Amino acid sequence: FFQVTGYLDDCTCDVETIDAFNNYKLFPRLNQLLESDYFRYYKVNLQKPCPFWEDNSHCGMRDCAVQPCPSDEVPDGIRSASYKYSEEANSLAEECEEAKRLGAVDDSLSKETRQAVLQWAQHDDSSDSFCEADDIHSPDAEYVDLLLNPERYTGYKGPDAWKIWNSIYEENCFKPQNVKRPLASGRGDDGGHTFYKWLKGVCVEKRAFYRLISGLHASINIHLSARYLLQDTWSEKKWGPNVTEFQQRFDEVLTSGEGPRRLKNLYFLYLIELRALSKVLPFFERPSFQLYTGNKSQDAEMKQLLLEILHLAKSFPLHFDENSFFAGNKKEAAKLKEEFRLHFKNISRIMDCVGCFKCRLWGKLQTQGLGTALKILFSESLIEKIPESGPSYGFQLTRQEIVALFNAFGRVSTSVKELENFRKILKNMR
Repeated sequence: FFQVTGYLDDCTCDVETIDAFNNYKLFPRLNQLLESDYFRYYKVNLQKPCPFWEDNSHCGMRDCAVQPCPSDEVPDGIRSASYKYSEEANSLAEECEEAKRLGAVDDSLSKETRQAVLQWAQHDDSSDSFCEADDIHSPDAEYVDLLLNPERYTGYKGPDAWKIWNSIYEENCFKPQNVKRPLASGRGDDGGHTFYKWLKGVCVEKRAFYRLISGLHASINIHLSARYLLQDTWSEKKWGPNVTEFQQRFDEVLTSGEGPRRLKNLYFLYLIELRALSKVLPFFERPSFQLYTGNKSQDAEMKQLLLEILHLAKSFPLHFDENSFFAGNKKEAAKLKEEFRLHFKNISRIMDCVGCFKCRLWGKLQTQGLGTALKILFSESLIEKIPESGPSYGFQLTRQEIVALFNAFGRVSTSVKELENFRKILKNMR
């Protein structure tokens, strides 16, 4: 873990610069913004069926627990022979109940908030994007209070969770089937040599795509390790950092050198999303843009804070240079860009296959946030043409995209901050 220092590949930036900038300047302001009414309510459809496979996941769903047959309906011969399985089945049912309880989404909203969110919808515009956006007018789409539903450990793990990430990496990261991912379960591994040789040989865009997904995966795993259920008694639940869980995912020795690479990809993701925030400033600076909640004084205060954060993002000294993306032959570049967009769109659809509702909520939000960041980076010429007053026809962000963009960056920013905490804990353990 302590190997995560120095410069990042394909960048002019280093880990230490990001740590200092994020942890002491940006993170506290961003947290304050995300607690405001405009940013805490996200509309999401958690009922969409999985479009890729028959979804029989059993953890975290409202109806996940299997109803067993009454014992008198089971023939004697089967009943006597199946004792060794019933114990396993019982523990599985208990695990599911636990995951259902931990992963339940609290969808309670106050009456005033319901009024405000109805008005927010009038301030949205639709446009092309990198994500399969929810139909927010669907009767199944509901507003969720993100502060009441923090991202943390939910008990969702095992084959179903593995299937989601496997599908993302194997089918959407431009990787040929014969190149095996490092530490992919059930496979002979050559220490990642073949994989990293392949990765080094592909174009910068495809390499960046893989690193963004790996960074997102790392960020989610940090959240689960940092907000782990440490104690669950009738009187209280205690959440906090689980060092063992963190080490299993990121320790250099335990992951055969893979953990530090994952963490460097997290920093790469941070740079990409930070760059998008620095680029989108003209859109938010217009007097006509309002963070509309109905509370005029709070809206004005939060817009001021939002602009402070964007100016701070712009002041970062070692930004990622996205001009290296899609810079070759125009026809080839356009084709690659569309491929990039469609692959990412597919990943956003896979989020509807996540079995745990709370994991699905944060998975959808973070992919939409990253998709919005990519949309910003690839719309630079449109953003430059935005008039200071009047409508912005060429480039638009919906409220959904804005909330997802800042909350997704908030998650990555939190991950970088949590790494500092784990560093201190591990140092004290030595």
